[in-house]
Amino acid sequence: MPNPVITTAADLAGRALSTITSGVAALRPSDKPLHPDGEMYAGRLIRPGSDSPIGVPWIDQNGEDEVTVRISRAIGLPGPLPDVQGLALRLRKGQTRYGDLLLASTGWDPLTRHLLMPAWNTHWPLTTLLPYRSPIGPLVIGARPVDVRGYELCWATVGREWHPLGELTLEMPLPEETEVSFDPVVNPLPGLQQYAWVERLREQSYAAARRLRRASRG
Repeated sequence: MPNPVITTAADLAGRALSTITSGVAALRPSDKPLHPDGEMYAGRLIRPGSDSPIGVPWIDQNGEDEVTVRISRAIGLPGPLPDVQGLALRLRKGQTRYGDLLLASTGWDPLTRHLLMPAWNTHWPLTTLLPYRSPIGPLVIGARPVDVRGYELCWATVGREWHPLGELTLEMPLPEETEVSFDPVVNPLPGLQQYAWVERLREQSYAAARRLRRASRG
C-alpha cells in the first residue's frame, strides 16, 4: 500500500515541477519548454552482462541494443553558461515497443548522484537521479563520457558502488528534423519499474510539457 506521506510529497513535488515547466515556457515560448534544442544520433549499446545476476535480464545478460540518442541542455542557455546537461536513450523492445532512459548531469558519489548539477561542458557525469524498482531494491543508472562519441553506462543500488552496464557509442548523426518524445513512465526499461511516487512526481511535469507541445502546434 502506498505510503500517504510519500504520495503527498510526490504530488507536491510534481506540481512544483509542472509549474517550473510552465514558467520556463512562458519566458521562452517553444513547443519544448525544457531541452528545446538537441543533437540526435543513432547509436549502439553493448552490454557485457553482470557477474552477479540481479534478476533483470537486460542487465544480467550480455547483448546489444540499437538506440536513438538525444544530447541536450535543459534550459537551452548559451554554450558558455552552465546548464543541466541531458542524455536521452530509446531502445527497441520489439517492433512497436520502446524503452526510454533519461539522464541529467549530477555528481557521481552515492549522495550527489541524486542532485542536479549545472555543467560547464558535456564531460560531466549523468544519472537518472531517481531510482528504479528492481529485485534487489532501488537502482540508479548513470553514464560517464569516455570521449566525444562514447559513454560508459553503469548501475548501482542506492548508496552503493557502481557496476558496469554497457558501452554506448554514438554512431551517426540523425537529421535535425528527427524528433522523439522520450518518456520513461510511458516507456519503461525492460525488467525495471518506476516507483509509484516517482511516476507521480514525473507525470505532472511530463503532462504539462505534452500540453504545451500540443498548444504550440495548434
